[in-house]
Amino acid sequence: MKFITLLFSLLLLPLSMSLAAPGHDHADSHEHEEPVEGPHGGRLLESGEFSLEITFYEQGVPPELRVYAFEQNKPVDPEQVELMVTLVRLDGEQNIIDFAAEADYLVGDTIVEEPHSFEVVVEAEYQGQSYHWHYDNFEGRSEISDRLIKLSGIETENASPQTLSISNALYGVVTLPEDRQYRVNAPYPGIIESVLVKTGDKVKKGQVLLTVRNQATLQSYSITSPANGEVTQRNANAGDHSDMGNLLQISDLSRVWVELSMFPADIEQLRVGLPVQVNDLHQHESAEGTISYISPKMTAGHIARARAEIGNAKGNWRPGMHINAEVMVEQYPAKLAVKRSAIQSFRDMPVVFVRYGNTFEVRMLTLGKQDADYIEVLSGLKPGSEYVTTNSFLLKAEVLKAGATHDH
Repeated sequence: MKFITLLFSLLLLPLSMSLAAPGHDHADSHEHEEPVEGPHGGRLLESGEFSLEITFYEQGVPPELRVYAFEQNKPVDPEQVELMVTLVRLDGEQNIIDFAAEADYLVGDTIVEEPHSFEVVVEAEYQGQSYHWHYDNFEGRSEISDRLIKLSGIETENASPQTLSISNALYGVVTLPEDRQYRVNAPYPGIIESVLVKTGDKVKKGQVLLTVRNQATLQSYSITSPANGEVTQRNANAGDHSDMGNLLQISDLSRVWVELSMFPADIEQLRVGLPVQVNDLHQHESAEGTISYISPKMTAGHIARARAEIGNAKGNWRPGMHINAEVMVEQYPAKLAVKRSAIQSFRDMPVVFVRYGNTFEVRMLTLGKQDADYIEVLSGLKPGSEYVTTNSFLLKAEVLKAGATHDH
């Protein structure tokens, strides 16, 4: 993986050097110039004695454009300026922003959605003169050749609706089912002549387990197994009197119970019949079952209890074994979702990288519910967008290495 990252960086270097840096001017001749910063920290656009300072403002309000006007470097009354800004995004969408005077600046009438990455077209009128500027304000954007895309293993898919299988993580322990434990007793008192099985032996229903000499008739009789199962307890030996109580215990372990523990908030999501996936603590074995019982009482430690039943034909699930469980509590139809593997962090926000041809760009997301594979997108991504699902970390590394800025 380190080799792929290094190779990706080396091959992309000539491309990244050729990209316009965030904020570079595009004059009508499309020649690049270093941006000039205005007194409010924004982008200063100059034409003769008239200039505009374009700033992004988002302190306590949704992101908006605030524009300051100057003549001969002195503030101009914003009421005297007519202004329109068009933001052209990577997918061709155009955000047209009109402005009105507010305090000593002009404020845009449209929220500037993330990412703040677009071509900017500025058209202004002041004292009968028209002014025009055109420049790039890119962030979180990178261009990659077809060869490098293939070499780096970048894969994509289209964002679409998904049905999310919402689960709740619980823990528990494997136990013997109450109705699959059989205690073997002697029907007539007498002396045990022989015990034909030992603890751990597998037995079949009807198999002879013991012989006893009836003390009243002095006749021997046999005691057979009441079920298929395993001898899990042996209390009797030859010569013992049969009135000692339980002589043997047979347990049918072909199915076992899983006693689940949870907090009160978790039990509100459960109901009998919900599917459960049970995993051992080492993730070696898994089994599926359903919730068969929910206790009406809490434990002394304010823990809620529920039970599932799972198959145990191979004997992997041993009573007393601790397990983890995922209870499927909801099948949620998300209108739009992306793979969890696609999510990266950019400026402390969750993002995916969308693809338009050979250009990749971040999309800041508001996320909702999630399952093991997908996560719901509430805002920030258009349905059908092609986004990177595999190796998106390479794109993040390239964007950060290139020094992508968020120039407000």
